[in-house]
Amino acid sequence: MGSAQEKDELYALDISGVEWHSAPGTSADEERVEIAYLPEGAVAMRSSVDPDTVLRYTEAEWRAFVLGARDGEFDLR
Repeated sequence: MGSAQEKDELYALDISGVEWHSAPGTSADEERVEIAYLPEGAVAMRSSVDPDTVLRYTEAEWRAFVLGARDGEFDLR
């Protein structure tokens, strides 16, 4: 899913000015997952309680995750 070079470039990208999004209906004081859209379809993800730890996903990685989530791969049992 994404070469080492793609990941290196993704993590080297300055994302200080990105707009973070969270699920509708969540408030600023509750813990939530936030995502930001990056160039070339990439996505950054963080927790509102630890905003300095940011994971970054290539477009292919993000697509695989979203499709898997829609297909129930991450459903709690």
